[in-house]
Amino acid sequence: MSAFVSFLTKEWYFAIPMISMSLVGIALVIWRLLLNLNAKTDMNEFMPLFQKKLEAEGPDGALRYCRSRTDMIPRRLYSTGLQSAKQGTAAMRRAMANEVELEILPDLNFLLPVILAIAKVATMVGLLGTVISMIGTFSKIQEATSSGDVKGHSGAIGLALFATALGLVTAIPLVFSHVLFKAWVTKQETKMKAAAHKLLILVQAQKAPPGASKPPAAPGAVQPAARPVSPPR
Repeated sequence: MSAFVSFLTKEWYFAIPMISMSLVGIALVIWRLLLNLNAKTDMNEFMPLFQKKLEAEGPDGALRYCRSRTDMIPRRLYSTGLQSAKQGTAAMRRAMANEVELEILPDLNFLLPVILAIAKVATMVGLLGTVISMIGTFSKIQEATSSGDVKGHSGAIGLALFATALGLVTAIPLVFSHVLFKAWVTKQETKMKAAAHKLLILVQAQKAPPGASKPPAAPGAVQPAARPVSPPR
């Protein structure tokens, strides 16, 4: 601990930027976690309520219900699809695909490039601090060789390694968090595509007329045998 305090006081021009990057990285990870909590949607809880609204009030009522929610799939994905419901399911599909690719995914990746950049820069700054400190230490050892006081400068070598250690302590959690966030974004993208497909099915079923004929049976399906018509007596 005393060696670390000595590093903070003697090598403050490297210690302060490293500690600042650590604090900024922690703040960004917490910020991204809070944004992810607001983006989650429990589809098992949402879909029955949404289906009841769609059947009772039609697309307009379902649109009002989606806009009243704060989670991402109803408020942004389903609202975009229902706004294009009058133009047909093809327009709904295009609108939701554009919303996912151009609006939602960039928002889900917000702060992730900055977190990764801080992790990489912290490692490089730590190595730079170690190299500069080692150059200064070896210069002092060379000057002290003639006087025989080399042992007094040997502790500075270990002190120089604190810069690298601090850079790694900053970078490792940030890289780990970045990997987890990217995996979560991929999972959310798959979830949104499945949710969009469910919406298209519900809207198609809601628009179908009551007396519409049933779709033809799949190939290979067993057709029910026709009953023989008895002749009139």
